[in-house]
Amino acid sequence: MAVQFTQEAARGPLFLADISGYTSFLRGVQEAHKDDAFATGQIPEAFRLMSSLLDGIVQSVTPYFTLSKLEGDAVFAFARSGPDVPHGEEVLDCIHKCYASFRAQLADVGVIWTCTCEQCSAANGLDLKFVLHAGDFVIQEFAGNPELTGPDVVMAHLLLKSEAAEVLGSHAYALFTESAVDELAVPVDSAVPMSQSYEHFAPINTFVLGLS
Repeated sequence: MAVQFTQEAARGPLFLADISGYTSFLRGVQEAHKDDAFATGQIPEAFRLMSSLLDGIVQSVTPYFTLSKLEGDAVFAFARSGPDVPHGEEVLDCIHKCYASFRAQLADVGVIWTCTCEQCSAANGLDLKFVLHAGDFVIQEFAGNPELTGPDVVMAHLLLKSEAAEVLGSHAYALFTESAVDELAVPVDSAVPMSQSYEHFAPINTFVLGLS
């Protein structure tokens, strides 16, 4: 039986929330516990933490956006332009609530974890960054699962590797592209303007807001 496939052209915000330090943290935990937990088939608490953090981000974001998929250490979501899309202060409210929930979960780690090894304790060094872009995209649906494609989708993901952390001196930030600011009326008076250039794309203007 053929898998059902549909396509839809759309426009709207593209939202990414990415956990900074995710890969190095889990690699460190895996190495630290290779001879105990992993050797006996157990899963260290750190891996459950990462699942819990991602779930918390999804719960914070989905009242405003539609989940597209989880991408390892990131949550990718979108919305179709219209009256139900968050605008203005509501956009910042979504981001600040999501970040506050993320930090609260990390604060609980020292209370609920039994492992106090150096690598597991490094969970406190994790942080969260956001990218909000707006543009055109194609929604390709395979068996009920939406997959987004298009140059603006690529750009949103490229911006996860921007110079924002170096400019702000922090991995906790929200980056808004000029198109997102214009389309969603995001207030960026206190944000740092920054231009980014990537191969095959014209330079893109962005605004970066520190969260920590």
